Amino acid sequence: MVEAQSWTTRRGSNPRFEPPTPDLVVNIPTTPTAEIRQQQYLISPSLITASAVAAWYLSNIGVLLLNKYLLSFHGFRYPIFLTMLHMLSCAAYSLLAIKWLHLVPFQHIHSRRQFLKILALSAIFSFSVVCGNTSLRYLPVSFNQAIGATTPFFTAIFAFLITCHKESAEVYLALVPVVLGIVLASNSEPLFHLFGFLMCIGSTAGRALKSVVQGLLLTSEGEKLHSMNLLLYMAPMAAAILLPFTLYIEGNVLALTIQKGRQDGFMVFLLIANATVAYLVNLTNFLVTKYTSALTLQVLGNAKAAVAAVVSVLIFRNPVTVMGMMGFAITIMGVILYSEARKRSKITAH
Repeated sequence: MVEAQSWTTRRGSNPRFEPPTPDLVVNIPTTPTAEIRQQQYLISPSLITASAVAAWYLSNIGVLLLNKYLLSFHGFRYPIFLTMLHMLSCAAYSLLAIKWLHLVPFQHIHSRRQFLKILALSAIFSFSVVCGNTSLRYLPVSFNQAIGATTPFFTAIFAFLITCHKESAEVYLALVPVVLGIVLASNSEPLFHLFGFLMCIGSTAGRALKSVVQGLLLTSEGEKLHSMNLLLYMAPMAAAILLPFTLYIEGNVLALTIQKGRQDGFMVFLLIANATVAYLVNLTNFLVTKYTSALTLQVLGNAKAAVAAVVSVLIFRNPVTVMGMMGFAITIMGVILYSEARKRSKITAH
Protein backbone atom coordinates (compact mmCIF):
# COMPACT_ATOMS: atom_id res chain seq x y z
CA MET A 1 0.00 0.00 0.00
CA VAL A 2 1.28 3.43 -0.87
CA GLU A 3 1.20 6.06 1.76
CA ALA A 4 -0.47 9.36 0.92
CA GLN A 5 1.67 12.34 -0.06
CA SER A 6 0.66 15.95 0.41
CA TRP A 7 -0.54 17.11 -2.97
CA THR A 8 -2.89 19.90 -3.98
CA THR A 9 -5.18 19.58 -6.96
CA ARG A 10 -5.19 22.63 -9.20
CA ARG A 11 -8.59 24.18 -9.52
CA GLY A 12 -10.34 22.93 -12.62
CA SER A 13 -7.95 20.00 -13.19
CA ASN A 14 -10.30 17.55 -11.52
CA PRO A 15 -13.89 18.79 -11.74
CA ARG A 16 -15.14 15.49 -10.31
CA PHE A 17 -14.04 16.58 -6.86
CA GLU A 18 -14.39 20.37 -7.24
CA PRO A 19 -16.79 21.96 -4.72
CA PRO A 20 -19.81 23.69 -6.25
CA THR A 21 -19.67 27.43 -6.75
CA PRO A 22 -22.70 29.63 -6.02
CA ASP A 23 -23.22 30.21 -9.76
CA LEU A 24 -23.43 26.48 -10.46
CA VAL A 25 -26.13 26.02 -7.82
CA VAL A 26 -28.22 29.08 -8.62
CA ASN A 27 -28.16 28.95 -12.41
CA ILE A 28 -28.92 25.26 -12.93
CA PRO A 29 -31.88 24.90 -15.32
CA THR A 30 -35.00 23.20 -14.00
CA THR A 31 -34.69 20.02 -16.04
CA PRO A 32 -34.85 16.49 -14.58
CA THR A 33 -31.16 15.92 -15.31
CA ALA A 34 -30.21 19.25 -13.79
CA GLU A 35 -32.25 18.52 -10.67
CA ILE A 36 -30.33 15.27 -10.18
CA ARG A 37 -27.05 17.14 -10.54
CA GLN A 38 -28.19 19.75 -8.05
CA GLN A 39 -29.02 17.02 -5.54
CA GLN A 40 -25.53 15.58 -6.05
CA TYR A 41 -23.95 18.94 -5.31
CA LEU A 42 -26.01 19.32 -2.14
CA ILE A 43 -24.72 16.10 -0.52
CA SER A 44 -23.43 16.90 2.93
CA PRO A 45 -19.59 17.10 3.09
CA SER A 46 -19.76 15.33 6.46
CA LEU A 47 -21.57 12.42 4.83
CA ILE A 48 -18.95 12.22 2.06
CA THR A 49 -16.12 12.24 4.62
CA ALA A 50 -17.83 9.61 6.78
CA SER A 51 -18.39 7.40 3.73
CA ALA A 52 -14.73 7.71 2.72
CA VAL A 53 -13.56 6.80 6.24
CA ALA A 54 -15.95 3.84 6.41
CA ALA A 55 -14.77 2.59 3.01
CA TRP A 56 -11.15 2.96 4.11
CA TYR A 57 -11.78 0.94 7.27
CA LEU A 58 -13.69 -1.76 5.40
CA SER A 59 -11.05 -2.12 2.67
CA ASN A 60 -8.11 -2.20 5.12
CA ILE A 61 -9.72 -4.73 7.42
CA GLY A 62 -11.15 -6.65 4.47
CA VAL A 63 -7.79 -7.21 2.77
CA LEU A 64 -6.25 -8.37 6.06
CA LEU A 65 -9.02 -10.88 6.70
CA LEU A 66 -9.03 -12.13 3.10
CA ASN A 67 -5.25 -12.57 3.15
CA LYS A 68 -5.45 -14.47 6.43
CA TYR A 69 -8.29 -16.68 5.19
CA LEU A 70 -6.56 -17.51 1.90
CA LEU A 71 -3.12 -18.17 3.36
CA SER A 72 -4.07 -19.94 6.59
CA PHE A 73 -7.50 -21.49 6.15
CA HIS A 74 -8.13 -22.00 2.44
CA GLY A 75 -4.86 -23.72 1.58
CA PHE A 76 -3.48 -21.04 -0.76
CA ARG A 77 0.08 -21.00 0.58
CA TYR A 78 1.74 -18.69 -1.96
CA PRO A 79 2.25 -15.29 -0.29
CA ILE A 80 4.70 -13.99 -2.94
CA PHE A 81 2.36 -14.87 -5.81
CA LEU A 82 -0.54 -13.34 -3.88
CA THR A 83 1.45 -10.13 -3.48
CA MET A 84 2.21 -10.14 -7.21
CA LEU A 85 -1.52 -10.43 -7.93
CA HIS A 86 -2.06 -7.41 -5.67
CA MET A 87 0.51 -5.42 -7.64
CA LEU A 88 -0.98 -6.36 -11.03
CA SER A 89 -4.43 -5.42 -9.75
CA CYS A 90 -3.17 -2.06 -8.46
CA ALA A 91 -1.51 -1.36 -11.80
CA ALA A 92 -4.67 -2.14 -13.78
CA TYR A 93 -7.06 -0.25 -11.50
CA SER A 94 -4.69 2.73 -11.25
CA LEU A 95 -4.59 2.97 -15.03
CA LEU A 96 -8.39 2.88 -15.13
CA ALA A 97 -8.76 5.50 -12.38
CA ILE A 98 -6.22 7.95 -13.81
CA LYS A 99 -6.39 7.51 -17.59
CA TRP A 100 -10.10 6.79 -18.05
CA LEU A 101 -11.91 8.14 -14.97
CA HIS A 102 -9.51 11.09 -14.52
CA LEU A 103 -9.68 10.97 -10.72
CA VAL A 104 -6.32 12.77 -10.63
CA PRO A 105 -4.22 14.32 -13.41
CA PHE A 106 -1.73 11.95 -15.03
CA GLN A 107 1.95 12.65 -14.27
CA HIS A 108 4.89 11.50 -16.41
CA ILE A 109 8.27 10.20 -15.33
CA HIS A 110 10.62 12.94 -16.53
CA SER A 111 14.06 11.37 -16.21
CA ARG A 112 16.00 8.15 -15.91
CA ARG A 113 17.07 9.25 -12.43
CA GLN A 114 13.46 9.60 -11.32
CA PHE A 115 12.69 6.17 -12.80
CA LEU A 116 15.52 4.56 -10.81
CA LYS A 117 14.29 6.22 -7.62
CA ILE A 118 10.79 4.83 -8.14
CA LEU A 119 12.32 1.42 -8.90
CA ALA A 120 14.19 1.51 -5.58
CA LEU A 121 10.96 2.37 -3.77
CA SER A 122 9.23 -0.50 -5.59
CA ALA A 123 11.84 -2.97 -4.30
CA ILE A 124 11.32 -1.80 -0.70
CA PHE A 125 7.56 -1.83 -1.23
CA SER A 126 7.67 -5.42 -2.55
CA PHE A 127 9.75 -6.59 0.39
CA SER A 128 7.37 -5.00 2.91
CA VAL A 129 4.17 -6.41 1.39
CA VAL A 130 5.60 -9.91 0.88
CA CYS A 131 6.78 -10.01 4.50
CA GLY A 132 3.38 -8.80 5.69
CA ASN A 133 1.46 -11.40 3.70
CA THR A 134 3.85 -14.15 4.77
CA SER A 135 3.46 -13.24 8.44
CA LEU A 136 -0.33 -13.66 8.15
CA ARG A 137 0.23 -17.30 7.31
CA TYR A 138 1.78 -17.89 10.75
CA LEU A 139 0.36 -15.20 13.04
CA PRO A 140 -3.18 -14.14 13.96
CA VAL A 141 -4.33 -10.81 12.52
CA SER A 142 -4.63 -9.30 16.01
CA PHE A 143 -0.95 -9.90 16.79
CA ASN A 144 0.03 -8.83 13.27
CA GLN A 145 -1.70 -5.48 13.82
CA ALA A 146 -0.07 -5.05 17.22
CA ILE A 147 3.38 -5.39 15.66
CA GLY A 148 2.40 -3.15 12.74
CA ALA A 149 1.57 -0.37 15.21
CA THR A 150 5.30 -0.02 15.94
CA THR A 151 5.92 1.65 12.55
CA PRO A 152 6.75 5.04 14.17
CA PHE A 153 9.58 3.38 16.11
CA PHE A 154 11.26 2.14 12.93
CA THR A 155 10.53 5.41 11.14
CA ALA A 156 12.38 7.35 13.84
CA ILE A 157 15.34 4.93 13.65
CA PHE A 158 15.63 5.08 9.85
CA ALA A 159 15.20 8.86 9.81
CA PHE A 160 18.15 9.15 12.21
CA LEU A 161 20.35 6.59 10.44
CA ILE A 162 19.68 7.75 6.86
CA THR A 163 19.06 11.49 7.17
CA CYS A 164 20.66 12.15 10.61
CA HIS A 165 17.37 13.76 11.60
CA LYS A 166 17.05 14.01 15.38
CA GLU A 167 13.78 14.32 17.23
CA SER A 168 13.32 15.87 20.64
CA ALA A 169 13.86 13.85 23.81
CA GLU A 170 10.08 13.90 24.37
CA VAL A 171 9.49 12.21 21.00
CA TYR A 172 12.03 9.46 21.67
CA LEU A 173 10.64 8.95 25.18
CA ALA A 174 7.18 8.38 23.69
CA LEU A 175 8.57 5.41 21.74
CA VAL A 176 9.33 3.50 24.96
CA PRO A 177 5.72 2.34 25.51
CA VAL A 178 5.48 1.45 21.80
CA VAL A 179 8.27 -1.11 22.20
CA LEU A 180 7.28 -2.14 25.74
CA GLY A 181 3.75 -2.98 24.64
CA ILE A 182 4.99 -5.29 21.87
CA VAL A 183 7.36 -7.05 24.28
CA LEU A 184 4.45 -7.74 26.63
CA ALA A 185 2.16 -8.84 23.79
CA SER A 186 4.83 -11.14 22.30
CA ASN A 187 5.60 -12.86 25.59
CA SER A 188 1.94 -13.64 26.17
CA GLU A 189 0.82 -14.46 22.59
CA PRO A 190 -0.59 -18.04 22.59
CA LEU A 191 0.01 -18.48 18.84
CA PHE A 192 3.47 -16.89 18.74
CA HIS A 193 5.59 -18.09 15.79
CA LEU A 194 9.19 -16.88 15.53
CA PHE A 195 9.41 -16.89 11.72
CA GLY A 196 6.04 -15.15 11.41
CA PHE A 197 7.14 -12.61 14.01
CA LEU A 198 10.35 -11.86 12.10
CA MET A 199 8.40 -11.50 8.84
CA CYS A 200 6.00 -9.06 10.49
CA ILE A 201 8.90 -7.05 11.92
CA GLY A 202 10.43 -7.00 8.42
CA SER A 203 7.16 -5.76 6.94
CA THR A 204 6.83 -3.00 9.54
CA ALA A 205 10.45 -1.93 9.11
CA GLY A 206 10.07 -1.99 5.32
CA ARG A 207 6.99 0.23 5.51
CA ALA A 208 8.91 2.74 7.66
CA LEU A 209 11.97 2.59 5.40
CA LYS A 210 9.83 3.28 2.33
CA SER A 211 8.32 6.41 3.88
CA VAL A 212 11.76 7.75 4.82
CA VAL A 213 13.37 6.91 1.46
CA GLN A 214 10.38 8.30 -0.43
CA GLY A 215 10.74 11.62 1.37
CA LEU A 216 14.46 11.58 0.66
CA LEU A 217 14.36 10.60 -3.03
CA LEU A 218 11.33 12.43 -4.39
CA THR A 219 12.14 15.82 -2.91
CA SER A 220 12.27 18.21 -5.85
CA GLU A 221 9.06 19.63 -7.27
CA GLY A 222 9.78 18.02 -10.64
CA GLU A 223 10.05 14.56 -9.09
CA LYS A 224 7.14 14.59 -6.65
CA LEU A 225 4.28 12.34 -7.65
CA HIS A 226 0.77 12.13 -6.34
CA SER A 227 0.21 8.91 -4.39
CA MET A 228 -2.06 7.45 -7.09
CA ASN A 229 0.43 8.19 -9.86
CA LEU A 230 3.23 6.77 -7.73
CA LEU A 231 1.19 3.58 -7.30
CA LEU A 232 0.61 3.45 -11.07
CA TYR A 233 4.37 3.28 -11.66
CA MET A 234 5.39 1.29 -8.58
CA ALA A 235 2.86 -1.55 -8.92
CA PRO A 236 4.07 -2.99 -12.28
CA MET A 237 7.71 -2.53 -11.22
CA ALA A 238 7.00 -4.42 -7.99
CA ALA A 239 5.25 -7.20 -9.95
CA ALA A 240 8.29 -7.52 -12.23
CA ILE A 241 10.59 -7.72 -9.20
CA LEU A 242 8.43 -10.39 -7.56
CA LEU A 243 8.06 -12.60 -10.65
CA PRO A 244 11.47 -14.37 -10.49
CA PHE A 245 11.14 -14.84 -6.72
CA THR A 246 7.72 -16.46 -6.94
CA LEU A 247 8.91 -18.76 -9.74
CA TYR A 248 12.05 -19.78 -7.83
CA ILE A 249 10.55 -20.11 -4.33
CA GLU A 250 6.97 -21.14 -5.04
CA GLY A 251 7.59 -23.23 -8.16
CA ASN A 252 5.02 -23.57 -10.92
CA VAL A 253 2.54 -21.54 -8.90
CA LEU A 254 0.50 -20.27 -11.86
CA ALA A 255 -0.32 -23.78 -13.09
CA LEU A 256 -1.12 -24.89 -9.54
CA THR A 257 -3.42 -21.90 -9.06
CA ILE A 258 -5.26 -22.62 -12.32
CA GLN A 259 -5.66 -26.25 -11.29
CA LYS A 260 -6.97 -25.26 -7.86
CA GLY A 261 -9.30 -22.72 -9.48
CA ARG A 262 -10.86 -25.38 -11.70
CA GLN A 263 -11.50 -27.56 -8.68
CA ASP A 264 -12.68 -24.72 -6.44
CA GLY A 265 -14.44 -21.82 -8.12
CA PHE A 266 -14.81 -20.03 -4.77
CA MET A 267 -11.04 -19.64 -4.57
CA VAL A 268 -11.05 -17.75 -7.88
CA PHE A 269 -13.67 -15.40 -6.46
CA LEU A 270 -11.56 -14.93 -3.30
CA LEU A 271 -8.45 -14.09 -5.32
CA ILE A 272 -10.27 -11.56 -7.50
CA ALA A 273 -11.97 -9.98 -4.47
CA ASN A 274 -8.69 -9.92 -2.56
CA ALA A 275 -6.81 -8.21 -5.39
CA THR A 276 -9.61 -5.66 -5.88
CA VAL A 277 -9.80 -4.78 -2.20
CA ALA A 278 -6.01 -4.40 -2.14
CA TYR A 279 -6.37 -1.56 -4.64
CA LEU A 280 -9.33 -0.04 -2.78
CA VAL A 281 -7.07 0.36 0.25
CA ASN A 282 -4.95 2.81 -1.75
CA LEU A 283 -7.91 4.58 -3.36
CA THR A 284 -9.74 5.12 -0.05
CA ASN A 285 -6.46 6.18 1.57
CA PHE A 286 -6.27 9.00 -1.01
CA LEU A 287 -9.93 9.96 -0.49
CA VAL A 288 -9.64 10.11 3.31
CA THR A 289 -6.52 12.27 3.02
CA LYS A 290 -8.31 14.55 0.52
CA TYR A 291 -11.40 15.07 2.66
CA THR A 292 -9.61 15.23 6.03
CA SER A 293 -5.84 15.56 6.48
CA ALA A 294 -2.71 13.45 6.79
CA LEU A 295 -2.80 13.90 10.59
CA THR A 296 -6.41 12.70 10.76
CA LEU A 297 -5.43 9.71 8.63
CA GLN A 298 -2.70 8.84 11.13
CA VAL A 299 -5.13 9.03 14.07
CA LEU A 300 -7.71 6.94 12.22
CA GLY A 301 -4.97 4.43 11.40
CA ASN A 302 -4.25 3.90 15.09
CA ALA A 303 -7.91 3.18 15.74
CA LYS A 304 -8.06 0.93 12.65
CA ALA A 305 -5.41 -1.39 14.07
CA ALA A 306 -7.49 -1.92 17.21
CA VAL A 307 -10.70 -2.44 15.22
CA ALA A 308 -9.01 -4.94 12.90
CA ALA A 309 -7.65 -6.87 15.88
CA VAL A 310 -11.09 -7.11 17.52
CA VAL A 311 -12.82 -8.12 14.28
CA SER A 312 -10.23 -10.81 13.54
CA VAL A 313 -10.64 -12.31 17.02
CA LEU A 314 -14.42 -12.40 16.57
CA ILE A 315 -14.15 -14.07 13.13
CA PHE A 316 -11.21 -16.45 13.53
CA ARG A 317 -11.64 -17.10 17.27
CA ASN A 318 -7.91 -17.03 17.94
CA PRO A 319 -7.09 -17.09 21.67
CA VAL A 320 -6.03 -13.86 23.35
CA THR A 321 -4.71 -13.14 26.82
CA VAL A 322 -5.26 -10.21 29.17
CA MET A 323 -1.52 -9.46 29.07
CA GLY A 324 -1.59 -9.49 25.27
CA MET A 325 -4.48 -7.02 25.16
CA MET A 326 -2.70 -4.81 27.68
CA GLY A 327 0.46 -4.90 25.57
CA PHE A 328 -1.48 -3.89 22.45
CA ALA A 329 -3.20 -1.07 24.35
CA ILE A 330 0.15 0.21 25.66
CA THR A 331 1.59 0.20 22.13
CA ILE A 332 -1.38 2.15 20.73
CA MET A 333 -1.12 4.64 23.59
CA GLY A 334 2.59 5.04 22.86
CA VAL A 335 1.85 5.73 19.19
CA ILE A 336 -0.68 8.42 20.19
CA LEU A 337 1.86 10.00 22.58
CA TYR A 338 4.48 9.88 19.82
CA SER A 339 2.17 11.68 17.37
CA GLU A 340 1.34 14.38 19.93
CA ALA A 341 5.00 14.82 20.88
CA ARG A 342 6.02 15.23 17.22
CA LYS A 343 3.25 17.78 16.68
CA ARG A 344 4.40 19.82 19.70
CA SER A 345 8.02 19.51 18.56
CA LYS A 346 7.16 20.95 15.11
CA ILE A 347 5.22 23.82 16.65
CA THR A 348 8.15 24.63 18.94
CA ALA A 349 10.60 24.48 16.01
CA HIS A 350 8.50 26.94 13.99
